[in-house]
Amino acid sequence: MRTIDFTKGKIMKSLILFAGPVLFAMFLQALYSAADLLIVGKFATKADVSGVAIGSQLMTTLTNMIVSFATGATIYLGQKIGEKKAHEGGIIIGNAILFFGLMGLLMSLSLPLLSGPLAHLLKAPAQSFTQTKHYIMICGGGAMMIVAYNVLGAIFRGIGDSTTPLITVAIAALINVFGDLLLVNGFHMGAAGAAIATVSSQTISVIISLLMIKGRTLPFTMSKQDIRFKRTVTKQIIIFGLPIALQDFLVSLSFLVLLAIVNTLGVTASAGVGVAEKVCAFLMLVPSAFMQSMSSFVAQNKGAGKVDRAIKGVKIAIGFSSLIGLVMFVFAFFHGDMLGSIFSSDQSVIAACAQYLKAYGIDCLLTCFLFCLVGFFNGMGHTTFVMIQGLMSAFLIRIPVAYIMSMMTGKLFFIGLAIPASTIVQIIICLLYLRKRKFTASAVNL
Repeated sequence: MRTIDFTKGKIMKSLILFAGPVLFAMFLQALYSAADLLIVGKFATKADVSGVAIGSQLMTTLTNMIVSFATGATIYLGQKIGEKKAHEGGIIIGNAILFFGLMGLLMSLSLPLLSGPLAHLLKAPAQSFTQTKHYIMICGGGAMMIVAYNVLGAIFRGIGDSTTPLITVAIAALINVFGDLLLVNGFHMGAAGAAIATVSSQTISVIISLLMIKGRTLPFTMSKQDIRFKRTVTKQIIIFGLPIALQDFLVSLSFLVLLAIVNTLGVTASAGVGVAEKVCAFLMLVPSAFMQSMSSFVAQNKGAGKVDRAIKGVKIAIGFSSLIGLVMFVFAFFHGDMLGSIFSSDQSVIAACAQYLKAYGIDCLLTCFLFCLVGFFNGMGHTTFVMIQGLMSAFLIRIPVAYIMSMMTGKLFFIGLAIPASTIVQIIICLLYLRKRKFTASAVNL
């Protein structure tokens, strides 16, 4: 479980050593999330599939917001390590524990109370309204553990350790699959059983993670006195993390709006897009892994004053991940029915999924380029720009295009085209900003 110093050595080797465990951890995380829908799709009703699809989309949105916020601590910690000031890590982690602990507690108290209104807001079909409500209620009540589970991973990536998060995800994934089979197939609890399995597995994983951390040698010292709010540290975590969290939340909100548009087309379309979203979680693994890796890689090199090395790393990452993106395009565009059949045996749901995946396949070719750029900007601390470009594309392109297409055609492929359309706009904005700022060792001025 060694940490990686990104400021020296061969770039490709260090990126692969770090990104490999991140990718595998994200694969297990996607498998973890998909297990609910896969097992519900095989052993429960179409209404349960729709309920899990809608409820998990909401929980994924909230979870991603927390993970994105925690990236603020990842960036701050990475920069301190790059500056050879790892001794300040304990204070950063102590502030993060308090900050995100309070956030998780607030979510655990509020989400169960809001489960009904949220299901209504997401326009859950009448046939699956109860299932959606139950899923949100149960997962929302366990939000404290979901937050702890994800923040721990973000902290370790900040010190260049991507192996520990991999182990904790693997533990959670195995427990979740067992719980799904027991509660959904064995006790026929449908969407509610899947939610209970999710919360239980993450709770157990957090406990095991803390025991593992206790026995580790860390690149910084930490004491109980560090677990307190220090204004300057908390402020810096917020400065780095809030724009990323706000962007991810509002961009994910745009996907929820898109889902709500689809839900008006009926339970088959709702279930089909829900299945497609789970497939897409796997399709986006490589670009997402490189985005997270870029944040840590660039943060350390920025702290060490090696911005030219950071830029070279981005170019290498774009080239490698784009090759994988081409493979993902072929699968999504030409074999969507095969991918959809993994999660559902209902032919109408599989057909709807395949139609939507064609549009997502186009996006696979684009996100490999975009996500590496976003990781670079995050690592450099330009998180406000990342937020602005994400929001512009989401609310000026993605939602309007999806709505117009739903009114004009009512077909999932054309609705889905809103996603690559917004990605193209984001790439253009990022390239213009990159050209304007002239990121070099001599020109960087944050």
